[in-house]
This record gives sequence, C-alpha cells and structure tokens, in this order.
Amino acid sequence: MTTSTWRRVLVACVVAGALGIATTASAHKPSDSYLALRVAGPDVAGQWDIALRDLDYAVGLDADADGAITWGEVRGASAAITAYAFGHLAVAYGGERCLPRLTELLIDEHGDGAYAALRFAATGCASAAEDSAALTVTYDLLFDLDPLHRGLVRVTFTQPTELHASTGYDAERGTLDTLLAHGTEVAILSPDHPARTFAPRPATTSTVAASFVRDGVWHIWTGYDHLLFLLSLLLPAVARREPDGWWCAPSLRDALGHTVMVVTAFTVAHSITLSLAALGVVHVPARLVETLIAISVALAAANNLVPVVPHTRAWQLALGFGLIHGFGFASVLGDLELPRSALVLSLVSFNLGVELGQLAVVVALLPLAFLARRTPAFRFGVMSAGSAAVVLLALAWAGERALNLRIF
Repeated sequence: MTTSTWRRVLVACVVAGALGIATTASAHKPSDSYLALRVAGPDVAGQWDIALRDLDYAVGLDADADGAITWGEVRGASAAITAYAFGHLAVAYGGERCLPRLTELLIDEHGDGAYAALRFAATGCASAAEDSAALTVTYDLLFDLDPLHRGLVRVTFTQPTELHASTGYDAERGTLDTLLAHGTEVAILSPDHPARTFAPRPATTSTVAASFVRDGVWHIWTGYDHLLFLLSLLLPAVARREPDGWWCAPSLRDALGHTVMVVTAFTVAHSITLSLAALGVVHVPARLVETLIAISVALAAANNLVPVVPHTRAWQLALGFGLIHGFGFASVLGDLELPRSALVLSLVSFNLGVELGQLAVVVALLPLAFLARRTPAFRFGVMSAGSAAVVLLALAWAGERALNLRIF
C-alpha cells in the first residue's frame, strides 16, 4: 500500500473506533435485570427482578397512560409479564430443560426505580444428577428491543434444606467461605454472550476473582458513556484546537504522557467511589449518578469544541468526574447482592477488570489516533463533528435518565 492509502485506513480505524461507540449507543439509562438462581439437589428456584419501565416498554403496563405504573396495573398484567419473561429465559439442568413456574409476584425497589420481582420454581429437571450436573442459563430478555440490555445472573449451588419452603427461593446470603464452598458464580449476559454454563463444583478464590475480572472488562467495553468520556479526554492528547489553530503532538511520547495522567486520575477517582459505594459506606441515588455521568460526557466533548478547561488540567476533569463514574460501576456489584465478606474479593477483581478493559482501549486507539492526527478527517471528522455528536447524544442521555424516559 502507498503512504496515502495507509493513512486513509488509519483514519477509518480511528473514526470507527471513536465514533462507532456513539452511533451504536442507545440514549437511555443502562437497562439491567437481576436473576438469582439457587440449585439444591434436583431443585432449581430463583428470583428475577426486572425494571417496571422495561416491562412497560415490552408489554405495556401503564393501562391508563397516566405515566405512573401502579401495583394494580402490575398485578393485572401478571400473565403477560410471566409469559414475556419466561419466554426469554431457558434453564437446563443436567441436560434437561427446566420450566419456570411463577410462585409469587412482588414489587422491589432498586436504586434506579421499581422492579417486578418474579419468584419462581423450576420443574421438569428432577432427574438431574446432584453431584455432577451443570446448569445452563440462556437469556435474551429485551435484546430485540434494547441491544444494550444486560442480565446480571447469580447462581448458587446449595443444600436442599436451605430453600424456602413456600417460594422455593431463599434470599439469605452467607460468608465468602459459603460462597466458595457451595459454588456461587456470577455472570453478565448480553446479546453477544446470551448463555452461560455454571458448574456445581465448589469454586475457588481464583475462579471467583477471574469471573469478576472478566465481568469488569466486559462492563467497561459495553459502558459507552464511560468510554466516550474517557476518549473525549484522551484524543486531544494527539491533536486539539488551540486559540491560534490546531496543535498536533510532536511525538507519541508526548501524547502518552498526557494519557497516563488522565487515565491515572480517572482510575484513582472511580476506584475510591466504587469501593465506598460497594461497601455501603456512601449511597447516591442511581438516577442522579447516571444523569451526572451523561452530563460529564457532554462537558468533556464540548471542551473539545470550545476549550474552556486547559489541556494541562484535563486530568482534573478526569479526577472530578471519575468520582461520579465510580458510583456507576458500583451499581453493578451492589445489585448482584453478594455476601458482604465476598465484596472485597469481587471489588478488587471487578475494578482490575475495568482497568484492563480501559487500558486495552487506550492501547488499541491511541497509536492509530497519533498516526492520523494531521489528517482533516481526524481533526474535523473525529474531533469536531464527532465531539458535536457526542454532546448531543450525552444530552439526550441526561434527559432520559433524569426523567426516566425513552427518547429513542
């Protein structure tokens, strides 16, 4: 290839990596459901918490269209909720399909609003081998309506006497020793990874840690708001608008120095608040956190269009808003409802995964951005038009999250 051809390829890669995130991102508050399964001998039972706003979007709960979903409307739509939810969940134990049967429908409150709590017992898998059978969960709830939806799944293998007699599900959680002895695993299911097989053998500290590292990496890679915020602060390290024209980094080393400061500040900040929130020391409403995260993305991108915060102080933006982003990371761990003594292990492992995930993004994009920094496509396509698009997208995020609406 000629030099000009290589340059066009590099520009295309940078544009695809930086702006592709924005064009594929939905603007509403990240949608999650929380599925807890407990396996006791041949019996499988669980509780599935699904946001009422998501169920309203999927099956229509607000019968009188007054903007408020009441318990009466939820109860009246019980059959539709059950059919929709269990129609998008498959559980196989020991190679046999288990059929979920609703035992109780409740309303539960999470940090971001009201959820329908479906308690259920699974039938049809009674002959599964207690000692060696694996449980496979296949999940596609809302994936056709919202590709950013995630299912947070926790599976615990325990003793038959520990299941609740009436509902088949016991929400009690033990110590880390119990977590390891019984074999509790967690996973985040997505359109790219809709199924997961859970082994009944006792988990080890290393396997539990590895699971959370993997989930941390996946969370940052699919956390488009976090990535857009970070990229909005990092890309000016290679080229940025100055009062007297465009400035380009003279060397990759110069760009790397700025990048290290920003990433370090962001890492320190979100690690602090992630730890405080996950350990229950500080609590901030999820809707407020998600709205502020969206605002931070808009401000970081707007600063690339009209520089207000000097380039040398970008690390301060990363530090200040990183504190807010840490609360967003913590919501994932908090809603998994892990044993308190397991939080330290999960916290360290999940945070390590987040750091590895963002490091991979920086390593992949920064050299390409540096090579393409002098091209009009990078300056005006990525830094100007791209930043403007991110500002609009982030403002839409903020509006949806603050008002708990769906604009798109």
